Amino acid sequence: MPASRGATALAAATALNLPFGTLYAFSVLLKPMEALLAIGRTQMSVVFALATITLTVGMVLAPSVYRRVAPWNIAFACGACSAAGLFISASSTTFLQFALGYGVVVGAGAGVGFIVVQQAVNQTVVGKRGLANGYVVSLYPLGAMVGAPILGWAIEAFGVRAALAGLGVAVFVTCSACGVLLRAARIAMHDDSAQARSQDDAQWPLFLSLATIFFLAAAAGLMVMSQAAGIVQAYGGETSVAVGATTLIMAAVGAARIAGGWLTDRFAIPGVAIGSQIFAFCGALALTLWPGPLVAVPALAMIGVGYGVISGLTAAAIARYWGKNAFGRVAGRLYVAWCVAALTLPILAGWLYDRTAGYGTAVLIAGGLNLLAAGIAVRLPKP
Repeated sequence: MPASRGATALAAATALNLPFGTLYAFSVLLKPMEALLAIGRTQMSVVFALATITLTVGMVLAPSVYRRVAPWNIAFACGACSAAGLFISASSTTFLQFALGYGVVVGAGAGVGFIVVQQAVNQTVVGKRGLANGYVVSLYPLGAMVGAPILGWAIEAFGVRAALAGLGVAVFVTCSACGVLLRAARIAMHDDSAQARSQDDAQWPLFLSLATIFFLAAAAGLMVMSQAAGIVQAYGGETSVAVGATTLIMAAVGAARIAGGWLTDRFAIPGVAIGSQIFAFCGALALTLWPGPLVAVPALAMIGVGYGVISGLTAAAIARYWGKNAFGRVAGRLYVAWCVAALTLPILAGWLYDRTAGYGTAVLIAGGLNLLAAGIAVRLPKP
């Protein structure tokens, strides 16, 4: 019975998170929405930044929601909320309408749902919890891999409005399926039999160390994920190579998130964190020493893998350090580091490119962040 409930929780997480992974495929919407609303790249960047912020706010607020509302009802509500945001986006005629729909409403529903299914997984999965957490956080880049070509095809065939409306229908259907699965398994968000941890609120040094490592790795990784095609082209790659590199990097990040959780089931958390960041640093160093399109693709993939491993490791570490009942609360706070990371180096890299017509300085900064993260990871305890 516990094994079947764990499998149901993982299936529910898959249903909810895969369509929301299209947030990582936002670049597909850039040119169509810019043409439709007569806006520029700056306004589109603002919309994505808003979605990142509201996604994080939803994550932070999720524990206070699932303490009061049954998880299956939350899944239905998240689907309705985000679908409504996508319908607003599809019918928008001004920048403000699009910013409200996609930047505010969609992100809020996705953030709450993300933490709810993570908490459900940690309440039900008994063995290989690191692998399970790595899988859950891998669903966003995997969803982007699947969703980006589908969205691109739908935009070409039916237009961007129909594509966004269709995504809204898909989000509502999959979130409803998630709710049905959570209700069928009767998954609770709190286990009264679990051992309480008296140090739960006193581990601020540990929390700050883990959050800092997550921030540093995410800043470097999100720079790569958000601008991979542009970086490859800046180093001399053809358009076809740049597009292929973006798909490869997304796949690498998704696989690395699963691997990051899986590795914590077998090795000490500090060792996994240090190794992943040294690996990412080597990618940045290689691209700095041998700039060119043939080196750019594997080097950027190495930086992305470093971020992916830390993402999976962080989710697994929360369960190991704080326990399953506190997972959602601690995870929501930790993902603030991800939000800040998305608003720092990715934006700085674009600013530097506008002024230097290259990404050399940004890659050097990314390598420095990876090296600093490795140094901080030395201080992590072995749970």
